Amino acid sequence: MDEADFMRGRVYGADHDDWGPRPDRAYAELVGGPLDGLLLDVTDRADGAPHEVALTTEIGRYGPGGRALYARRPSDARRFDWRGDAPGAP
Repeated sequence: MDEADFMRGRVYGADHDDWGPRPDRAYAELVGGPLDGLLLDVTDRADGAPHEVALTTEIGRYGPGGRALYARRPSDARRFDWRGDAPGAP
């Protein structure tokens, strides 16, 4: 099993001991980039999901503290496509 297979189906930001999706929550899949295959919890968001997100990650272009940028796919609100990486806040 490689790292991509290990991460697939995990919830972004979840505890290591409780990483899976919950039946009472709504999720969008992150597609492409360093967080490919992770699920983003969009349960309490207006209209089900934000349009764009900047998620902290250690495995992107900018290393620890960097951000992976994702935007909601216009044809499928349950998927967010990778748009690139950005440095973290100083």
